[in-house]
This record gives sequence, structure tokens and C-alpha cells, in this order.
Amino acid sequence: MALPSPSYTITLRVEVPASQRATSTVVSAVAEAGAAVMGVDIVHSSTTKLTVDVTCDTVDGEHGERVRDALNALEGVQVLKMSDSTFLMHLGGKIEVALKVPLKTRRDLSRAYTPGVARVCLAIAEKPEDARRLTIKRNTVAVVTDGTAVLGLGDIGPAAALPVMEGKAALFKEFGHVDAWPVCLDTKDTEEIISIVKAIAPVYGGINLEDISAPRCFEIEARLREELDIPVFHDDQHGTAIVVLAALINALKVTGKTMADVRIVVSGVGAAGSAIIKLLKAQGARDIVAFGRGGALHKGAANGDEHRRWIAENTNEGGFSGSLKEGLVGADVFIGVSAGNILTGEDVATMNDGAIVFALANPTPEVDPIEAGRTAAVVATGRSDYPNQINNVLAFPGLFRGLLDVGATHISPELLRVAAVAIAEVVSDDELNPAFIIPGVFDTRVAEAVAEAVRTEAQRHLDSQRGDAAEVR
Repeated sequence: MALPSPSYTITLRVEVPASQRATSTVVSAVAEAGAAVMGVDIVHSSTTKLTVDVTCDTVDGEHGERVRDALNALEGVQVLKMSDSTFLMHLGGKIEVALKVPLKTRRDLSRAYTPGVARVCLAIAEKPEDARRLTIKRNTVAVVTDGTAVLGLGDIGPAAALPVMEGKAALFKEFGHVDAWPVCLDTKDTEEIISIVKAIAPVYGGINLEDISAPRCFEIEARLREELDIPVFHDDQHGTAIVVLAALINALKVTGKTMADVRIVVSGVGAAGSAIIKLLKAQGARDIVAFGRGGALHKGAANGDEHRRWIAENTNEGGFSGSLKEGLVGADVFIGVSAGNILTGEDVATMNDGAIVFALANPTPEVDPIEAGRTAAVVATGRSDYPNQINNVLAFPGLFRGLLDVGATHISPELLRVAAVAIAEVVSDDELNPAFIIPGVFDTRVAEAVAEAVRTEAQRHLDSQRGDAAEVR
């Protein structure tokens, strides 16, 4: 049964008789209706009536309606208004532009704008690389989407995707001090998306691709990486992969197993699954079997697009061809980035002792975490209401912070790997246990640790490029 959630917090403005008993009755009725009361505030009082704001968490929108109906059914009680806190948070958007410099006097204006700004424009025209130093480019990322693969919502379009992109920009700012801006494109055409992003790139120091459906997301990212001189990062692929690897590094420590020796089952061979497999291999994983809807991917089968063919050619050396449930038998690690409720606790029980289960489908995991935990040694999900949340916010703010700090132009597989290791190392040996393999999303150590690792690796890559260029000359 679903539990009340902060995602569905409501405030009911209720008029009741002016008595202690009436107020207590309202609170009891809300609780009996299954909501979690978070606060009661008196708004107005008279000798005969009280106006009270009752704030509570509910399960979903329909549950909120039932709570309102339960209060209206009480004698002498009337619900005057019901407000949804999530919608209130989004009124007018969640981000804004703020000034970094004063504009209080004519002297300020003459430097920030005309005529003084012309000197800066001419300096950049003469030396284009100075745009990184003299404009917002040095700290700005475009969060680009076409709205075709939003969260668990699917193809909802660019306008409906905007609240998610705003949220992403807010996380960039809060955790990485990076100025990010939503760019929601009203096109699904691969070439047009590539063309538009290239056209707007002069403003930005990096591009974060978000919620673009597979397989188009692969080509869009690859082309933009090839054709732009700023880093391009598809978070659904690489952000997920980074945090999964970080969590697995620590989960293996808990269970006393090693990356090279464990048998890993991956359910889901889309954008996230493909990136996870590549990063696990970069960390030394050798025995991986990936499963799509039709079963295990293996050499010689009709594996669809080139990304699935790559997985088939580079995993499953034993040529296993059965179903996911069959493939789970004797496995050490399960990583799910697919669909909810496709496995049971009994399926997990067929895994090796000390099993590790990452059931990351959202909002419903591949297997119930409580059921999985009956036999698995470590369980992680993508949800915030269970231990070990695999959340991309642990990766992308610090990663872009590091990339922007050194003016990076490229994101290598090694850079992704060191970012994952940095996240894992935030959890000390004294803190590590089966319910704490990954830092919390509000752990301030994470973004700086990732940024430092990325700065070091990105700078090493830049120095190597300069050295190669010098040798050519």
C-alpha cells in the first residue's frame, strides 16, 4: 500500500466551531482518512468560529479529494479551500536570473552596457576564447530536451517537460553553483536538434542532454561531442552509470566481493543500461549478461540497433540465451533500469549468497525492496523512501563544476569512472554498511569530491592534448 508523500502535500483551510474539541475532531478525521498531519495553524478566530489551516501529506491527488470530503462530512465543518503545495512551489517557475554586479548609477550602467560593453565585445571578437573568461559562458550549462522520455512519464512534449528541466537547473545551482538554463525544443528531428544546439552553443560552457528517447539520444550526443568544443553529457546515460558504479563499488566492499569476479545481470538495454555496462567494464567487470524484453542479449541473435549489438558483442561470453528470471539464478549482482514489478522476492532468493540488488525503475522498482531484502545483502533503489537511493544529483552538479573550472572540451570514459570513484570514497569505511553504500543527496562533500576528481582528470586530458599539438608542430 502506498504511503503519504511530500509530493502530495495539501493544505486545507477549514472553518470549524470555536472549540478545542472541534479542532481535534478535524485532525482525527484527516488521520483516519489515511493522511499524515504535518501541521495545524490558526488563521482567524472569532467568538463562534475558527479558521484553521491543516497541512497533511497524502498518497495522490484522489486521496486529497477524499480527505476534503471527509472533513466536509463533519457537522459544523466546512473546507473553504484546498491548496496543493507541489503546484504552489511551481507557480511562476522555480528559477530566476539574478544580477552579479550593481546597476545603481550612470557609471555602473556605462560599464555594464553601452558604451563600455563595446570594448569587451571587440576583445572577444579579436580573441574568441576570451568568451569563457568575460561572459556567463564560464559557468553556464544548457539543459536540453525534446520532452520525449521524461522521468517515468514518456513522451509528454517540451512544454510539459519544462518543470523537470527547471528542477534540474535548480539542482545545478544548489549543489554545484552552476548556472543552468532549460532549453526545451519543439522538435523530435535528430538533425534539427543537433543544429539548434550547435547554434546556441556560444552562450554555454557545457550541454546537459536530458530526457531524449533512445536510440536518438545516442546519435545526438555522439554528434554534438564531435562537432562542439564544449563538453556534452547525456545525464540519463552517464549520470545514472556514474552513481550506479559508485554504489556498486561500496556494495562489493560490504559483501567482500570483487568487480572482476562477480556475475552481473543488467535488466534494461536502453540509454542507462548501455552506459552502465560500459562503465562497469571500464572498472574491471568481466561477467555481465544484459536482458531486454525478449531475454538475454547474445552474439548471433537479432539484437536490433547498433548499441544493442555492441552489448551483445561485449558481454555474455557464455552465450546465455534464457529469460531474466533464469539468468538471475546464481548471479551476484542485479541492476535494473527497466520496468516495475518484473521480479519477486523468490527470484532474488535464487541469486548467490551476499546478493546485491539495485532495482532502479521509478516509481515502481523491478522488485519490491522489502521482499528483495529478505535474502539480498544489499538493496538500492531510485526512491527516496528506502535506504541507498541511486540519484543522479550525486553526479552531474560536481561533474559540470569540475568541467567548467578547467574549461574542458571533452568527457572521456575515464573521467566518468573517476567521478564514480570519488562519490564512492565519500563514504568512509567507518560509515559503510548495507544500508549506507552511497552518500545522501544533501551531503555537501559529494559535489566537491566529484568536482576535484573531474578537474584533475580533465586537466590531465587538456595537458595531454597540448603536448600532442606541440609535438605535431
